[in-house]
Amino acid sequence: MIVNAVPSQFSFFASLLLFACGAAGSLIFRKNDAAANFCGNGFAIAGSIAGLIASLLVLIFDSSFACGWKSSLPLLSFNFNVDLLSAFFIFIISLISLFASLYAIGYVGHFYKKYDVGVLGFFYNVFIAGMMMVVSADHLLFFLIVWEVMSLSSYFLVIYENKEKENVKAGSVYFVMTHIGTAFIMLSFLLLYQAAGSLDFSVIKESIVHIRPIIKNMAFGLALVGFGTKAGMIPFHIWLPGAHPAAPTHVSALMSGVMIKTGIYMFIRIFVDMMPDGPVWWGMVILTAGAVSALLGVLYALTEHDIKRLLAYHSIENIGIILLGLGSALIFLALGMKPLAALGLVAALFHTINHAIFKALLFFGAGAVISETHTRNMESYGGLIKRMPQTAFLFLVGAMAISALPPFNGFISEWLTFQSLFAGMRSLDRSVQGVFLLGVGALAFTGGLAAACFVKVFGATFLARPRSEEARHAGEVALSLRTGMAALAVLSLLFGLFSGMVVQLLAAVVHRIPVFHSTEMAFTANANLFKFNDQFASVSLPLIFASLASVTAAIWLLVYILTKNRKVRLGCTWDCGAPLTPRMEITATGFSRSIITVFRGILQPTQQYQVEYMDAEIRYFTKTNRIRLEIRDIYSSYFYSPLQDLVAKVSVYVKQIQGGNINIYLLYIFFILIALLLLVV
Repeated sequence: MIVNAVPSQFSFFASLLLFACGAAGSLIFRKNDAAANFCGNGFAIAGSIAGLIASLLVLIFDSSFACGWKSSLPLLSFNFNVDLLSAFFIFIISLISLFASLYAIGYVGHFYKKYDVGVLGFFYNVFIAGMMMVVSADHLLFFLIVWEVMSLSSYFLVIYENKEKENVKAGSVYFVMTHIGTAFIMLSFLLLYQAAGSLDFSVIKESIVHIRPIIKNMAFGLALVGFGTKAGMIPFHIWLPGAHPAAPTHVSALMSGVMIKTGIYMFIRIFVDMMPDGPVWWGMVILTAGAVSALLGVLYALTEHDIKRLLAYHSIENIGIILLGLGSALIFLALGMKPLAALGLVAALFHTINHAIFKALLFFGAGAVISETHTRNMESYGGLIKRMPQTAFLFLVGAMAISALPPFNGFISEWLTFQSLFAGMRSLDRSVQGVFLLGVGALAFTGGLAAACFVKVFGATFLARPRSEEARHAGEVALSLRTGMAALAVLSLLFGLFSGMVVQLLAAVVHRIPVFHSTEMAFTANANLFKFNDQFASVSLPLIFASLASVTAAIWLLVYILTKNRKVRLGCTWDCGAPLTPRMEITATGFSRSIITVFRGILQPTQQYQVEYMDAEIRYFTKTNRIRLEIRDIYSSYFYSPLQDLVAKVSVYVKQIQGGNINIYLLYIFFILIALLLLVV
């Protein structure tokens, strides 16, 4: 084991070193945009490959390693621990970073002479290295440091295009929310440190049985808010729809596909690995939060016409789906049903990597469209399938994957999540069944609405006629952009076809978590089949793929035979004598309007009518009729805005204690010292 750990440990630290070189090199060559671009993204590609090697060595050969160095500062140690769970998340980070960096080589070109490309490369490499250290840190204080490195570097990436006021505003909201989340994380860690007497994760894990339940419950609540904020869990998601679209596209893919998963990683690390003896209500809270996040995330995505904001809301939806699996796992774990708990955790982990793959693909496709049309508004697209056919096809693959259509990867992970929820409904009493029923309903609605949303996106973006001059003159993007998209599209298919092998690997990851060491899995999986031991359900993605391919080939052959001798004449489409124009197309707004009307109680839409008449005085014959549909953000209206007003009012009263009298300030210090002495005694 020690011999096997040496190559994985070397590859891991080589990866961090390469990212450091990429950050430094980007600044050194910052006066030459092209050199800074190739240096920053070149080293990022090399670092990602090294990270992939390190994680695969740990996952395949079980070559986990732990190492650390004492700091001259008290309480601080630079401790790393890369077990199978950490290696799995390092694999996700490295995989998406590899293709994001390849994509960026071509994408960053449009920033030349406009923004500092060297600064972009610096923060980009620091951001990736920060994420890798977050999922491998084994010391509370060291974790907080690298967590802050990740957060601050991502903040500077969000405001990189700082000439746009909306980006700066989005960055400010992200900065505030991420540090509010960090404050809750620090409070949770302080409770664990006070109870365990150590900042080492391993020591806390060993001491957890001696910690009082009230302390663990408080730590759970604080960690839920802190890491839930980073994960984009509703209602702490308010930063996400603004920050993800503001960042450059390859950074958006990393933030949406990877960074928010660091919150999921810490949920698993704390609630499953460190504190596996939690009560049932922990899982019920997370499962409920997942159901709400999934359903409301996809509903708000349907209302969006900014393509990157729409994808950002779908990240909230998919975080909700991951939380459904994790919440069910915690409920089963609390009830001593470890095989079913392992099933829920495998479903959560599988959807974690699947979402990273197809969401990065979709962001890359959106970035390609934006780079050609120079707008994020889908109402200005249309007809791009003829001008960007390869991008359209690859985006369609991502849309099918996120809609959970077989044989792509999104189908199997959502199917596993369904099975985990069905197991709860079959196995538990009525006191707990309700929350599983809520999860099933939310996931079913989410699947249907997600498919409808991407019908809207693909139709409004790639089909019909161009609705702007930019769309009419668009062309296919550079090879490096298409290569990154194509690789992720292939992975979306492979992770679906060979899902049985992926499940086997994830089962090994779960099995190495101490609480599951002696657990027999509730399912069996191989390259061709996944089935439950009780024969409740089974699925074979290769068989589904073969069936779909056979039916498609048979239909094509039948159509060919029936029409091979038919003469085809091409002519203009007749439309009652009127010329066909883009104004006759159904728009993204028109497509989603009926769904918004159904859920108007939640979305609270507002409509503004603008009518222009042929004769302004008679006002009888209508020339144009425009409807502006807007959605009210209920979280801002009913939670964040009132909270902001309350803080402002309290601040006015608190400000009064600052009178400028030094004697009063000394009196304050005196009373605080007395209070501290009383607390110590």
